[in-house]
This record gives sequence, structure tokens and C-alpha cells, in this order.
Amino acid sequence: MPNVAAPIWTHAARNPDHPAVRSLDKSWSYEELRSHVAAWAGALREADIERGDRIVLIAPSVPEFAAVYHGAQAAGIVVVTLNVMSTPAEIGYVLGDSGAKLVVAWHVATTAAERAGAEAGVDVWSLEPDAPVTCETPLTEPVERDASETAVLLYTSGTTGKPKGVQLTVSNLLETAEIFIRQLELEPTDAFGTGLPLFHVFGQCICMNTILVGGASLSLLSPFEPQAMVRMIRDHELTIVAGVPTMWNYLLHVAGDFGPADFANLRLAASGGASLPVEVIRAFETRFGCTILEGYGLTETTGAATYHSPFMEQRVGTTGIALPGSAVEVRGADGQHVAVDEVGEVFITGPMVMKGYWNRPEATEADLVDGWFRTGDLGALDADGYLRIVDRAKDLIIRGGYNVYPREVEEVLYEHPDVVETAVVGIPDDTYGEEVGAVVVLRPDATPDPEALRAWLKERLSAYKVPHLYRFADELPKGATGKILKRAIEWSDNEEKNDD
Repeated sequence: MPNVAAPIWTHAARNPDHPAVRSLDKSWSYEELRSHVAAWAGALREADIERGDRIVLIAPSVPEFAAVYHGAQAAGIVVVTLNVMSTPAEIGYVLGDSGAKLVVAWHVATTAAERAGAEAGVDVWSLEPDAPVTCETPLTEPVERDASETAVLLYTSGTTGKPKGVQLTVSNLLETAEIFIRQLELEPTDAFGTGLPLFHVFGQCICMNTILVGGASLSLLSPFEPQAMVRMIRDHELTIVAGVPTMWNYLLHVAGDFGPADFANLRLAASGGASLPVEVIRAFETRFGCTILEGYGLTETTGAATYHSPFMEQRVGTTGIALPGSAVEVRGADGQHVAVDEVGEVFITGPMVMKGYWNRPEATEADLVDGWFRTGDLGALDADGYLRIVDRAKDLIIRGGYNVYPREVEEVLYEHPDVVETAVVGIPDDTYGEEVGAVVVLRPDATPDPEALRAWLKERLSAYKVPHLYRFADELPKGATGKILKRAIEWSDNEEKNDD
């Protein structure tokens, strides 16, 4: 029976001293990681967290994240990962929805977790550097799990209703990792690095799990800082890096301080999370001397759907072809296949497709159709099966690699006593790819004050979700049915940006 943590035991036995996870100030071998994982698994069991129970993990991209995450996996416990910027309200919602029995929060980010935990009656453990944990009996080996067991819950808001927990199974995680081991031609000798957040599907499933299943080394940077990332590429002699377009732009701006020898080992850069401009691809490959590979995936597909690989033609402007063992279709409104290069809705099937939404049978039935996941994204397939994403039908905003769902922000805006109507939209931005903008209609006697509105929102939303651009209007454009027409909203270049 499989277990996501089992490869750590395997690599610790075969190559105990090989680096497993590294940061700028520490390095754990596979044997050291196994020891931490075993201790966390034992501690969770001693706390009466049973197989199938849920725990919430709130931590940045540090080696300790891997220790708790895989400790829970080893014990058969479901991990719910959240952003360290989550507010008490956001954490509280997830605690109630998932029925989690424990929160493990990074030591400098416990305030919000403790407030939420106190209200929900859930204990909060502080996660300390080097992952010390009280445990009388560390787990000797991972429990046997069924491939269909839920391994993680990743919460995604969608565009309507409350956030939904995406159930990814043991099989989803392991099979996706195996696919990317082949796609990246990963060897245990590879040194992989990223500044992506591990709470997110890209950093967690495509990066962390793939590398630890494959027995290579994983270098983590938190928070992402371009000069530090370039130094990590040099000092850790990285062969593969992963990130989002915003990161590649930043690296290009600081790379001038480094020479070709600093990037001598780098052979691949894996990109996802948003469309990658052609000029960035070319500039990055020229400056860093490596191939940059673009892909496409969603939380509901374990972050994976289509991808380029080193041994196939790179078609700039596309996200590659369907991954091995999977298939991608583009369908029209009638549910039938559309012609080559014709735009329609993207559907995905394969071993990476989720089990379903947690306690959301109707939402699961709506999005899983005969084994196919309907993405809500608009795309087109060329004659060779390369996918081009045209638009995001669900209005998802991707700001610097972070998903921002307009409806979630709008619902909070509507709670403000002066807000009558609002529409949250993505605005093209050279730095972040997209910036979050809000068009707001106020009550007649209210005074427009973007700074006050932003401060109010920051108390209720994670910082990356809070709009930085504001416009106040007398009314919003609407269609015949009264529906707000976001596509009719025009945003001039001189709109004021409100930063801290």
C-alpha cells in the first residue's frame, strides 16, 4: 500500500547523507529528514490525531514544513495547508469546514491561528526552527494507505460561494510526482530550488513532493527575494529551478551582477501559475543559459495538466501537451469537441484529477463529468495537441503567482457599510502579471477614501487579496438581466495605485 512519506524512508536507507531539504541557513540529509518526520508522526498519534483526521499546517517554505507535512502523511493524517498571511476569519472558516483537530503554525505566525483556534476550540502548536517536537515513540515506518485515501485538502475559493476544499489523494500526489520525475528527467544528483510557497499546489505537489519522491535535493527560499534566489542558484549549484513569471522577471533584473559561471549547473526552469511572455522566455534562456518550460494546471488537477518537456518541441505561447496518462479536450457550449485552434472550455482527465470537493457533492458533480474535470478556462488545441490558454472564464486573478478570486474579495467589500456595488477585476501589471483592482459604488453620502477602504479590507483578507487599485463610480455596467459586465469595465493607465 502506498504512502506519500514512504520514499523518504527509502532514500534514508539507501543514501542517508544525501541532502534532502535545504534553506539558506541549514541543510537536512535524508536521514535527518526521516528522523524529523518520524517524530512528528509519533507526536500526532500521541495527541490522539487518528488516521483520516485533518490538521491545518500554516508555515512558510522552510524545511520544517516538509517535516510536519510528511509526518502527518506517514501517520495517515490529512494535511490542510494555509498561507501564513491567513487572517483569523479565514483560518476559522477552514477549521469549521474541514473539522480539523489541530493547527500547527510557524512560530512567528501563531497570532492569527491562536485567535481562530480559541474560537473554534482547536489546539494550536507552535512550529519551531529545526522542528523540535515532544514524542515518546517516533513512527518506525509509514502506515499503509489506500491509493484513493484523501492525503491533502487545498482550499480554493472559486468565483461563487465559500472556499472549497479540494481533496487530493495519495494516488494523485504520488502519480503526479512520478510523471514530473520523467518530465524533468530528474535524477537523485539533481539540485532543485524554488521560492514558491509550499502551501500552494505548485510548490507543494509539483516541487516538494516530486523532488522528495525522486530522491533529489530541494532548496527552499522564503520569502522570495531575487538577489537571494540568484545566490542560492550559485551556492547550492542548482540544476533546476521552479517559479512563476513574476519571479523570472525579477531574476532578469538582478542577474547582471552575476556571471555565466554562476549559472553553469542550471539546465531547466519550470514555470507555471500564469502565462509567460515570449520576451521573458527568450531573455531568461539567453541570460541563464537554460531551457524554460511552461505548463498549466489547477489545484483540482494537482497543479498538473499540460507541460513542455526537455525532449519535445517548445512552442512559445502554449503550455505544452497533455501529460503522460492524461488527456485534454476543448469543448463548446454543447459539450462537443471544437475544431483545431477553435476556442472552447478546457476539460482534463487523468491520474492528477482530484477525488472531489470536501463535503460538496453538488459542486463535485458539476465540475467532474464522467471522469473529466471542467476547468472553466478557455483555450484552444493546435493540430499537435499543444494547448493555448486564451482566458480564465472563472475570472481568476493571478497576482505574482498567488490566486485571487474576485468573488471572495467582493463579498468582503459588500460587508462595508458604505459600499453599494463593487466589481473586482485583474489589471495587467508589468511587475506582478496582474494587479487587483476594485471598482466601487458608494452610498450617496459617503466620501471616497481608498486608503481607508484598503485598511478595512486588510483586517479581513490576506494582504495579497486586497486590491491595490481603486476607482469610484456612480454605477457599474450591466447587461439586460442586471448582471454586472466586468468585461465592459475599462481601466485607464493613470488610475492611482495604493501601496503600503
